[in-house]
Amino acid sequence: MIESFSEERRFSLYSQFLAGFFLSALLLLATSADIRAQSVHEPARGTAERTELLNAVRPMLEARVGPPVEFVVDWMRSGGGWAFVQLSPQRPGGGAIDLSRTTFASDAEYMDGLLTFALLRHQYGRWNLIDFVVGPTDVFWQGDPLYAQLPRGLTPY
Repeated sequence: MIESFSEERRFSLYSQFLAGFFLSALLLLATSADIRAQSVHEPARGTAERTELLNAVRPMLEARVGPPVEFVVDWMRSGGGWAFVQLSPQRPGGGAIDLSRTTFASDAEYMDGLLTFALLRHQYGRWNLIDFVVGPTDVFWQGDPLYAQLPRGLTPY
């Protein structure tokens, strides 16, 4: 014998289903927004992630200013497979890099020193340099559609 639900019982079950569905959807949206915001972190000194990020930027800069280069980290955030760094390059031990002896010599008067910004993506088991700017005089990433896709909190502004 097949038991049928009354109209009132069906409406109650349907209402409970809809309420549960919408509550689950809201919780999922809130959780994914929180995870996206929480996933951005600053890799701590001495960690493999921090070393890998710096080593991914180093060849690009050494090709332009000559080796060896070490960095003072002004900003470093990583999350969601992306990383953004703001670095002040120097010679080992804190020595200044002479711009007149680099590939930037003819542009030095238009630059804000060697302050370096880089966007990196973790793919194929390593950090890859996606975009970089050396010595910008503005917030170059503002308005760029690529940067609009990044996790919130990855860039400084």
